[in-house]
Amino acid sequence: MARRFRGSETFKVDAKGRVSIPAPFRRVIEASDPDWREGLRPNIIIVYGGDRQDWLEVYTMRAIEEIDEQIELMQRGSPERLMLEERMYGQSIETHIDDDGRLVLPQRLREKIGLISEAFFISAGDYFKIWRPEAYEARAGVRARKLADQYPEDFDPRSLLPPLPRG
Repeated sequence: MARRFRGSETFKVDAKGRVSIPAPFRRVIEASDPDWREGLRPNIIIVYGGDRQDWLEVYTMRAIEEIDEQIELMQRGSPERLMLEERMYGQSIETHIDDDGRLVLPQRLREKIGLISEAFFISAGDYFKIWRPEAYEARAGVRARKLADQYPEDFDPRSLLPPLPRG
């Protein structure tokens, strides 16, 4: 099983759009890029999405290959496949992590999500999201609280996990 991203951190963004990636995230990116070797720059995919998306999704090469396979299984020409193709292929860029462990975010992506001086990184399993810290608090924090309000105070979210097949 592939390694997963875990945790969240906030980092400074410099005037050139460079932002350090949390060190544990870099290890997952390296381990999930089949072409990466010591001395090479690991590749990633950044999905910036449509007008309503005010965060960036950063996928490892292994995670994006899995999504590519899933899209290929969908009915060609279906509205759902067309939507996913536009998002995952048309509204994304392939880039890499530099030798100093930084990601250079193009200006148009920084402007799209309103990123100025800080970037908030939050794990999502096989990918992570980059937010403007204030936008995360305003949007994702509210969403999480609404979801939590649907369950009793002592609810264990692990109970939502499906059982694993036992061999």
